[in-house]
Amino acid sequence: MKRRSFIKLSATTSVLSLLPTEVFALFQSAGMSTCPDISGKKIVLIQLSGANDGINTVVPLNQYDTYAALRPTIKLDNTGANSVINLDTTLALENQVGLHPALVGFKSLYDSGFMRLIQGVGYPNQDKSHFKSTDLWLTGGDGTPANNAFQSGWMGRFLEHYYADFLSANFPLGIQLGSSENSLGFHGETEHGMSLNINGQDPSGFYSIVNGLGGPAPSVIPDSEYGDLIQYILNNDTSTNTYAQTISTAFNSGTNTVTYANNGLSNQLKTVAKFISGGLQTKVYLVKIGGFDTHNQQVADTATPHLGKHADLLSELSGAISSFINDMNNQGLNNDILAVTFSEFGRKAGENGGLGTDHGEIAPMFVFGSAVSPGVSGTNINLSEATSENNYQVQTIQHDYRRVFSTILQDWLGAGNSVLDLTFYDYTQATGFSGNKIDALINAQNLIPISCYSDAVLTANEFNTNNDIIVYSNPKSETISVHSMDAIFSITVYTIDGKFVKKFTNPLTTNDYTIAVNQLSIGLYNLIVSTSQGNYPKKIFIRR
Repeated sequence: MKRRSFIKLSATTSVLSLLPTEVFALFQSAGMSTCPDISGKKIVLIQLSGANDGINTVVPLNQYDTYAALRPTIKLDNTGANSVINLDTTLALENQVGLHPALVGFKSLYDSGFMRLIQGVGYPNQDKSHFKSTDLWLTGGDGTPANNAFQSGWMGRFLEHYYADFLSANFPLGIQLGSSENSLGFHGETEHGMSLNINGQDPSGFYSIVNGLGGPAPSVIPDSEYGDLIQYILNNDTSTNTYAQTISTAFNSGTNTVTYANNGLSNQLKTVAKFISGGLQTKVYLVKIGGFDTHNQQVADTATPHLGKHADLLSELSGAISSFINDMNNQGLNNDILAVTFSEFGRKAGENGGLGTDHGEIAPMFVFGSAVSPGVSGTNINLSEATSENNYQVQTIQHDYRRVFSTILQDWLGAGNSVLDLTFYDYTQATGFSGNKIDALINAQNLIPISCYSDAVLTANEFNTNNDIIVYSNPKSETISVHSMDAIFSITVYTIDGKFVKKFTNPLTTNDYTIAVNQLSIGLYNLIVSTSQGNYPKKIFIRR
């Protein structure tokens, strides 16, 4: 991916489709200091694999009697030394919640202004399969037919569009730890090498390990399909070596200021903290803790419901995240990170008779960092929904998970509406999430002004001096304009799965060409722009 070599900023232009760091640098250089520097901002995604029991994680205290009736043997106490922790006594009584007693670290972070709870998170037509539901969360889909089979991940789509000019950088845009399987979430539509899985690797010696593999490359590459495959492998090898050197250097340069527990999640976040402290510019980290599929023995026994499998998991989660946030805060890096938990679905409100819970639907999410507004988004879930007729499910969704992530991508990272639409889009409702965000998730000090959003919108004067094609006013419902340094002969439109739609022939062979797209259905399309110097693929997104 080529970087722009010439960018013109004039008084008549607004926010350009630049690398996000360039946008803000240009605003600042022009005397418009209202746009904050977002160059160091990163997201840490914490996956709770197995479907966390949100009801024993966040107990609705205003419905404690109903809760106790639904869970007679696994209910947490609301009085005594091992009772739930009242998150915030200043909330209205009907919205007060009790955290699991293992979540003392969460309570401390909340009281310090570093945590926000988001109630009732899910997606339409919940799929209770671990595998499918996890895929939906990672791809940005839901259980409706129109949003059920995306082949790329939302992290990948976001990174390839928002950080396009970093695709050839010497660091991976995403890093995954905690799982030997490469996450579908990082799989872009066109770019598939944006993340690196270093699970099981020693980061301090990663470069020496990777650099010693494979032996010498062939000196002559044949001009054939076979040769193309060899070159592809060599390019990947070179990229991995470059990443490895950068990763090792950052890890060895980084530091930790707190003592982390010796467990899986703590070790992952300890490593992430060293990467960030060491200056690694990776934008999205994904870590993972498993074991939340608590069908049996969720609690140790009826006498000690605050102990057991679920308590151990939440204790590990709480300790790891509080150590990580405190570590970043001690190093003056907390304004650069936002950590978010997610799990594929929740669990039933009614217990199952085996000291456990079965697959449910909605569950809470937690967002951490000094950029968040401490508090609660939403109201207590309604346990009266859980009846024998609906198999004891609580089903009312207060927040679509895509709203949570879209709010973070825009209000904290400054992604424009078209970037959000390319990342998340509800094809069932034919609407994006840019106009449906969660209020007050990001605090006023860190909220990106609307005028500073970086979007895929250009004017005809902003173009580069090489042969790259510029597509602007995108997305738009009526027309799309295309600019090229070379004469444009034609523009051919295909669906995202390669089906021919229409060909526009330019009789004047000018450098600028506008095509009507008002007859196209909502969605993503591929363009092939034919010029005097060759054919160039581009993407457009049509919305209404």
